[in-house]
Amino acid sequence: MAFRAQILGAAAGGGLPQWNCGCDNCNLARGGAIPSLTQSSLAVSADGASWAILNASPDIRGQMAQARVLHPTGLRRLPLRAVLVTNGDIDHVAGLLSLREMQSFTLFATAGIHDVLAQNPIFDALNPSVVARKTIALDQPFELSPGLMARLFAVPGKVPLYLEGDAVQTDLIGDQTVGVELVAEGKSAFYIPGCAMLNDDLRDRLRGANLLFFDGTLWRDDEMVRAGLGEKTGRRMGHMSMSGPDGSIAAFRDMGIARKIFVHMNNTNPVLRPASDEKAQAEAAGWIIGQDGMEIT
Repeated sequence: MAFRAQILGAAAGGGLPQWNCGCDNCNLARGGAIPSLTQSSLAVSADGASWAILNASPDIRGQMAQARVLHPTGLRRLPLRAVLVTNGDIDHVAGLLSLREMQSFTLFATAGIHDVLAQNPIFDALNPSVVARKTIALDQPFELSPGLMARLFAVPGKVPLYLEGDAVQTDLIGDQTVGVELVAEGKSAFYIPGCAMLNDDLRDRLRGANLLFFDGTLWRDDEMVRAGLGEKTGRRMGHMSMSGPDGSIAAFRDMGIARKIFVHMNNTNPVLRPASDEKAQAEAAGWIIGQDGMEIT
């Protein structure tokens, strides 16, 4: 079978609706006028039988219940073979605590991300005699699941919010924020749910890709400030916005990527409203707005 992916969660941290937010999008989602979304996660497979999850969101239990491909095939037998986390953000690692039921799988991450997990003993709930923790070096290929090769690479970003100090660098290059290249049957897919900017290395790496899942946190850099919901811009949060001359829509315009899908979208993002002008603009530029349950082959 060909490469398959299923978006388990298309929203950024907090989901849609966010529990404490009364913005237009959250109220519309509560009323059923627009789709609700869970927090950022993706399931991938090369054979349709063995699956890996990229980022374990706090919503992972419900996401797996909704994804038939991840349902148990026996009393304690699952199609899940591996979990890979791309940074230490709460919306990408908190779900590991829901996977603590003595179920065997491999947890892949860089040394820097594994160190973040090791610093908090609550993650020892993932019994190391059952869940193997594998450290992956940047730019080294490895088998993520049967028939599916992967490679991690540095993406401009920052440390998790709970590790920030007085001074915050939002375009760090290292193993604290990574993207994932997936290769099956000679075709490449990329998963980058967090990215502060498109630098030359990233541009060269992604050019001509068959499929890209990319950070769609905000439509505009000052979106949350304008909405009265916070003081941080997208850049301060380590995220590249969709619109504007430095946004992802403009940056990826001439890169020859066959399919481009936005994921990790904040609850304030106007593209989450199906009839919005912003959604129409993104789609006119060749982008797909990710949704929970969306399947891609």
